[in-house]
Amino acid sequence: MPISLFKTDDDKPKKQSFFQRLRGDAPETAAPETAVTETAAPQNTQELADREGVAAPVVAAPAPATTTPPANEFGLRPMTSSFSFGGYATAQEEEEGFLGKMRDAVSRTRDQLGSSLDSVLALGRTVDEDTLDDLEAVLLTADIGSATTADVMRTLRQRALREKSTTAELKAILKQELSGILHSVQQPANHPAQGPEVIMMVGVNGTGKTTTSGKLAALYGTHGRKALLCAADTFRAAAIEQLEVWAQRSNVDIIKTRQGGDPSAALYDALAAGKARNADVVIVDTAGRLHNKAGLMAELDKMRRTAQKLIPSAPHQVFLVLDATTGQNGMQQARLFTESAGVTGIVLTKLDGTAKGGIVIAIARELGLPVVFAGVGEKMEDIVPFDPDAFLDSLLG
Repeated sequence: MPISLFKTDDDKPKKQSFFQRLRGDAPETAAPETAVTETAAPQNTQELADREGVAAPVVAAPAPATTTPPANEFGLRPMTSSFSFGGYATAQEEEEGFLGKMRDAVSRTRDQLGSSLDSVLALGRTVDEDTLDDLEAVLLTADIGSATTADVMRTLRQRALREKSTTAELKAILKQELSGILHSVQQPANHPAQGPEVIMMVGVNGTGKTTTSGKLAALYGTHGRKALLCAADTFRAAAIEQLEVWAQRSNVDIIKTRQGGDPSAALYDALAAGKARNADVVIVDTAGRLHNKAGLMAELDKMRRTAQKLIPSAPHQVFLVLDATTGQNGMQQARLFTESAGVTGIVLTKLDGTAKGGIVIAIARELGLPVVFAGVGEKMEDIVPFDPDAFLDSLLG
């Protein structure tokens, strides 16, 4: 029987829940009461030794202070509390919870791809051209893309026919090829030696950019990094108010200006505040823009130059927020944003609401960009650092 993510053993110390920590509630446990006596306590160990007639004990040197664990490739440190998995999660349970979220997120793609693969790759068969043709059609329906599918099938044909592979072996080769594509674009992130790290969120309206900014702020906060939100989307009605709500939910500060104001001015104020408040991360929610809107794209360049006046290496990350449900339709957006905005990674939202999860493979193969975070639900905690192995395990088994 699997361990429950909400297991409440009597001998396990109780942790605060995610929202209790966000609100700053005091821990529920209280120190046990002790009886108070009128006898004066000894002032030091030597006085105690004189009273008892024994030698004073040797006091050990204080233990060295522990150092903060290093951050991983996403700039996140190992968690000291359970993010999104209840108030009683162990490290093992947190890992199981992450894998569970990834499995749930790709369930629609897995249901479509898995049933099709099962029919094509029936056990015990030797691979032939008909099998490979059927497999190619299955990959295309998962929205892996024609160019990526053609490359993958070229390798599969060479290996499977040469090695006279069975269908089970073909599935293993397929997983190996997809893993190679995803891992080939993984790269160390540009984390600055001194904060704050500047993350610019870009993309078109409707992809979940503002929501993702708030979720990322909460995620970084639970990993011990002080986040600051910058409301630089001054064009869309109610965008600033929406980010304010997320700032309150995430328990982080927000720097804003009036609607219609200068986004670069808001960014300048946010970076100045970030430096003054010793923030670790400044997350900049920029205006939604189409790649063919020259004025808005020029505004993005202006914001980049503004950031570099205060922090020469900024922005350190430019995350393009893509809606997974758009599938291949979002690829052209991503391609042009990458050329004009210097995108360093993709945040793929609504992965749980589509059967087109194969877009992850196409992004890596055709754009040379990693998916760094995935939105897997509507709740604040429903965002996870993307893990290629967990994704393929959830997709293919």
